[in-house]
Amino acid sequence: MKYMVRSSFVDVIGKLWMPNTTAATRIKVDSYDIGNMRDEDGQLNRDSVEQWLMFHSGDFSQVLDFSASIEDGQETITIEWADEDSEFTYFDCMYPDND
Repeated sequence: MKYMVRSSFVDVIGKLWMPNTTAATRIKVDSYDIGNMRDEDGQLNRDSVEQWLMFHSGDFSQVLDFSASIEDGQETITIEWADEDSEFTYFDCMYPDND
């Protein structure tokens, strides 16, 4: 028997409060969070996720960019990085080179 696990997350890069440096994190979101991410029309889009993120960014004093993969029923909502270099910054922060 096979089971498929579908999870939703938001990848974030931003400035930490202290020390003021660029960092990254992955925020796992549940159905309650997804409900709160919806805009006035019940849609999930970049603006509505960004609005939710402003109140749930934790240790970040400033969110520089984000991407998201959100499971909404049978549909997967994918929000890409606003700047393509942000993905490189995210991976540099999450998986630093061990030189």
